[in-house]
Amino acid sequence: MNGGRSLLLAASLPLLLAGCANLGYYWQSVSGQLDVWRRERPVVDVISDSGTPAGLRQKLARIAEIRDFASRELGLPDNRSYRGYADLDRPFAVWNVFAAPEFSVQPLRWCFVFAGCVGYRGYFTQAEADRYAAGLAQQGYDVHVGGVPAYSMLGWFPDPLLSTFVHYPEAEVAAVIFHELAHQAAYAGDDTVFNESFAAVVEQEGVRRWLARTGDARQREAFERRQRFRAQFVALGRKYRERLDTLYRTRLAPEAMRDRKAGILRELEQEYLALKQGDWGGYAGYDRWFAQQPNNAQLASVAIYTDLVPAFEALLGREGGDLACFYRVVRELAVLPKEEREARLRALAPAATGSPRPEGQS
Repeated sequence: MNGGRSLLLAASLPLLLAGCANLGYYWQSVSGQLDVWRRERPVVDVISDSGTPAGLRQKLARIAEIRDFASRELGLPDNRSYRGYADLDRPFAVWNVFAAPEFSVQPLRWCFVFAGCVGYRGYFTQAEADRYAAGLAQQGYDVHVGGVPAYSMLGWFPDPLLSTFVHYPEAEVAAVIFHELAHQAAYAGDDTVFNESFAAVVEQEGVRRWLARTGDARQREAFERRQRFRAQFVALGRKYRERLDTLYRTRLAPEAMRDRKAGILRELEQEYLALKQGDWGGYAGYDRWFAQQPNNAQLASVAIYTDLVPAFEALLGREGGDLACFYRVVRELAVLPKEEREARLRALAPAATGSPRPEGQS
């Protein structure tokens, strides 16, 4: 583990504990991050180690090419991120907890020193995430717990490659790396929708360019197929989030509201099944998401990562696909007041981003 990072994190701990989260939460965050660093080794050492499985050595060597491509061709930060590797011995890096009131599509937010205020709360173990979510559920909130393979330290510390995603198909590994490095290229405090939508567009554009350079027709077709399914899934979520938002603005009695809500969510599941069995030809990539019985929090989690994607796509198009210019404009937007920033983005793609955005969402 890097001693400098440990000392810096330890020095930051009093500031962290003075924040709005409790001692127990910050302690699990600090200890979880220290455990990741304890497991981290330089990629070159892992590759040269005779005890490393041949498949992992080959994968890490290929990922090194992706990492170089990210900085050389996509203009993403050229630093120590993704030059180290950590085997976490678990399926996800962290588990994020999302929550929303019973009759609202606006998610709760939590505020942290480095990341600002965000629409989720992350845990390094699923048990702790489930425990916290259960407490929110007892208070009447809709909750959703989702495992994620990677997260960004926003450039404060280098991000390592993790066992939670290095064995993904190559295009998906590239997507994770491009997405997380994008958070280091531009970041707006207290605006998760802005940050995640921007990173999603960098991810998509980056993978397209990587596959154009190194992939074959089959890989490119598979990627575009997944992108089409993803866009349809997002549109489906937006459609039903809007329907629920309209419902919650009425003055129905709570019991009647619950019945209508349940009916709308059943229709969502039915429309998904029809889409899966029809246009998708049986593609089951979102079955796990629907198996969790969709609710306000789950729909809000989709909005957090995608709501401004059409606007950022339009902005990239306006800049002629020039990523350096795109990043510069995004950084300029990131320092504007939130309302002005959002208005400028939504003016780029008003039809595609017309769904209601949760107030104060980050």
